[in-house]
Amino acid sequence: MKDMAKCEIWFLILMLCGLVVEAKYMVYNTSQSIVKGKLNVHLVPHSHDDVGWLKTIDQYYVGSNNSIQGACVENVLDSMVPALLADKNRKFIYVEQAFFQRWWRNQSPEIQSTVRQLINSGQLEFINGGWCMHDEAATHYIDMIDQTTLGHRYIKQQFNIAPRIGWQIDPFGHSAVQAYLLGAEVGFDSLFFGRIDYQDREKRKIEKSLEVIWRGSKSLSSSTQIFSGAFPQNYEPPSKFYFEVNDDNSLPVQDDVNLFDYNVQERVNDFVAAALSQANITRTNHIMWTMGTDFKYQYAHTWFRNMDKFIHYVNQDGRVNALYSSPSIYTDAKYALDESWPLKTGDYFPYADRINAYWTGYFTSRPALKLYVRMMSGYYLAARQLEFFKGRSETGGPTTEVLADALAIAQHHDAVSGTSKQHVADDYAKRLFIGYKQAEDIVSNSLACMVEPASASGCKNPRINFKQCPLLNISYCPPTEADLAPGKKLVVVVYNALGWKRTDVVRIPVVNKNVIIQDSTGKEIESQLLPIVKASIAIRNYYATAYVGESPTSSPRYWLVFTATVPPLGFNSYIISSGKQAVAASIPQSFYKTDGSQSDVIEVGPGNLKLLYSANGGKFTQYFNKRNQVRSSLEQSFSYYSADDGSKDAYKDIQASGAYVFRPNGSFPIHPEGKVPATILRGPLLDEVHENINSWIYQITRVYKEKEHVEVEFTVGPIPIDNGIGKELVTQIQTDIKSNKTFYTDSNGRDFLKRIRDYRADWDLQVNQPAAGNYYPINLGIFLKDDSNEFSVLVDRSVGGSSLVDGQLELMLHRRLLHDDGRGVAEALNETVCALGKCMGLTVQGKYYIRIDSLGEGAKWRRSFGQEIYSPLLLAFTEQDGDKFTKFPVPTFTWIDPSYSLPDNVAIITLQELEDHTVLLRLAHLYEVDEDKDLSTKAIVELKRLFPKRKINKIKEMSLSANQEREEMEKKRLKWKAEAPSDSQDVPRGGPVDPTKLVVELAPMEIRTFVINLGQSSPAPGGWKSHMSL
Repeated sequence: MKDMAKCEIWFLILMLCGLVVEAKYMVYNTSQSIVKGKLNVHLVPHSHDDVGWLKTIDQYYVGSNNSIQGACVENVLDSMVPALLADKNRKFIYVEQAFFQRWWRNQSPEIQSTVRQLINSGQLEFINGGWCMHDEAATHYIDMIDQTTLGHRYIKQQFNIAPRIGWQIDPFGHSAVQAYLLGAEVGFDSLFFGRIDYQDREKRKIEKSLEVIWRGSKSLSSSTQIFSGAFPQNYEPPSKFYFEVNDDNSLPVQDDVNLFDYNVQERVNDFVAAALSQANITRTNHIMWTMGTDFKYQYAHTWFRNMDKFIHYVNQDGRVNALYSSPSIYTDAKYALDESWPLKTGDYFPYADRINAYWTGYFTSRPALKLYVRMMSGYYLAARQLEFFKGRSETGGPTTEVLADALAIAQHHDAVSGTSKQHVADDYAKRLFIGYKQAEDIVSNSLACMVEPASASGCKNPRINFKQCPLLNISYCPPTEADLAPGKKLVVVVYNALGWKRTDVVRIPVVNKNVIIQDSTGKEIESQLLPIVKASIAIRNYYATAYVGESPTSSPRYWLVFTATVPPLGFNSYIISSGKQAVAASIPQSFYKTDGSQSDVIEVGPGNLKLLYSANGGKFTQYFNKRNQVRSSLEQSFSYYSADDGSKDAYKDIQASGAYVFRPNGSFPIHPEGKVPATILRGPLLDEVHENINSWIYQITRVYKEKEHVEVEFTVGPIPIDNGIGKELVTQIQTDIKSNKTFYTDSNGRDFLKRIRDYRADWDLQVNQPAAGNYYPINLGIFLKDDSNEFSVLVDRSVGGSSLVDGQLELMLHRRLLHDDGRGVAEALNETVCALGKCMGLTVQGKYYIRIDSLGEGAKWRRSFGQEIYSPLLLAFTEQDGDKFTKFPVPTFTWIDPSYSLPDNVAIITLQELEDHTVLLRLAHLYEVDEDKDLSTKAIVELKRLFPKRKINKIKEMSLSANQEREEMEKKRLKWKAEAPSDSQDVPRGGPVDPTKLVVELAPMEIRTFVINLGQSSPAPGGWKSHMSL
């Protein structure tokens, strides 16, 4: 037997030796194109590269900190070039310009030339093309436009191309604004994404409706519809088709007969089976395989080698047709079939990937970062305006570009979403701060130039030194905290970035109550002092130390409050000095909650709006507007959701509440701890009600004389976790409005979408999480209505919210959790801040705003005041001796014609000087069709009055991202057919701009983008002159 075994072994060895002799180099046929009548499998090689998540953007790029995640984007891009050069049929798509531009600027001219050839041949294609793949829940539409524009303009400048496909494969749910505004309006022909609700996905698989015509805007209707596709399973290849180097899941095609485990037919069968499975849930004979996932192709050859083999052998097999492809080729193939597709309206929120796993927690996660992003967004808008007024620096000075880069990165779907690791969130904030410091210099220099005498050579070294206060929200503002000695004056320049005249209340901290305030004419104006409470001082000192790096040297005692009136796109100046008589001090009226039944109703509010406060009940009870006689019950309260840790789930179904997922385990009302006093402060400009709810919640409710809304300022934290349970804090505002399960939330600060509790329009919802499953993202506001009234709440940042009870609105304000939710970040959302020798859980301060209107009247406030929230007045301070301020040639200024302002339904969302000294202008209509009886109409903007001192030499209307002329874009865009209701009508848009009249028309919800060439400056009012010469 042993001899026979030896003979067999020798026979096998001789046979293998013979095979080795006959082996030869294999050439794979990868040239296949689309075949009619067969199932075409479009293989789309891609790498999804997060601009920060588990590692920072720079760590991801260079491949450091690999103990967290082995990922190096530089390797991906380096590896991609030779892999594509090896076979002209291979293709690769790339998205994130924040990475690509880092890589591009470090390449040799030879490599750059090669890459241009790859792009021109279609082997390498930019998809989406933004600076990042932005989030779609926690982002504001202006930020989405800005970050997309930044990427698109880089691509246009370097390669003279415009991306034509949207690729939002990883954001956690998808917004209507993404479809129509950041899809159709930037010129995309299609939009693909990976994450939709698991119940929705299963129904769409059965109906073959994963691919639809998405009509995101009811105002712009079919003019902005777009072909959209959700992938069958996120954005990864089918199972068993991963080929990353050293990947545990890799199962390569082994076609060398000289080696063991030869598996060509087996792998071909796998391929055909997976293709037919997907074909069974997809319309037409074209399916797409996304061949890649997070940070793949670090050694691209392993992927392409296996795809080469699959294309070769699958096509030899002949049952299906495999080809290298791209989303563009796939889109064109679908379009060529001239099919009609199911119609989708609304959005894809909220998103759950399985039972009890609603990704609605991230709507609120990291609320401090969310506020910082929103503050910097509004500041960036204003800074670009001022940079334009003065003229871009041509000598290497500061520009707004660093802030543009930081803000664009912050829109990433793991950045502003709050779903990154803590050290990465810190990196996002650090980048914003660095960008802010450069923009701060631009703002200060521009304002200094604008108040100084005109110069023929322009303004280069202004004498005035303006300072700003980015931590004003926590009462930290060193320029205003100096004790004004006799003869010293503090000048406050108040800038308004909006296109209409604005009157608002300004608050600054001061140390002395003996001050007076004058306007730019020297007239003393009415003001009010409010004491700064001890709790605010403690937060101020702790957080100022944490963020500035040193303890404050003074402690202000009061808020000085005054009313500022500022012209559109302009500023006004106010002078604060010491005075013999104090400004009007607020009179405190304190009381305790009592057990008696005596009448204790207190009226709050110096103007038309009145709130009734029950001292006995310790809460507000009624809202009344004397002007329009709107009256409603109004009661506000706090509660928290106990975070589920998943410990009672089966092992495979464990689901905790975490950075992404909101999974509550009970709701618990928060009652004031004992007889805690509430204090009312009254004055000529506003009344305040201070309530110390408990040791970690403090609230101030403000009612202004000249405003008809309620402002609520909350300070929350550190959320206690002593009992080992995470908590998610919410506030509820209850009215008597009969809302019948229906409420409305905004889409990225733009359109409002109708929501119905426990209901989805696209499928029969199986309710398993009655709170989390009814939460929606809010960036502007939320409202409900009945036959008589509308009840609106506006917010200062992205939050999650809902209406879980008729007549009630709920906002989630803060989250502190102790368990990871199993979605990859591998870290509990337990934010802490360290300063003064100790570390504490994060304290969050913020505001929301309440108003009740007659039915049909609420939109005016939501739209106009919503713009004021996004673009707060910008304050700059300088100290002056004696009467020097009277020598300012320009104490007040407006860029536009002094007799002109924009219509109430139009906002300037971009006014920016570009690198070639042309001007980028975006005008946005703020109202939807039928939203307001007066303002949901066509609007007119007169450009000659918007630029009264500059001749408009040339104007071009552009796509939304300003990378192609709009007329050209419209001609190229594919016109898809939907299985649509026959009553769908296109809404007329604004007409072409006559080069002589220079009047822009805007239809409801329309945004129009222009690049303008302006002539030479002429002196501005008062003598100031821009040095910019075009």
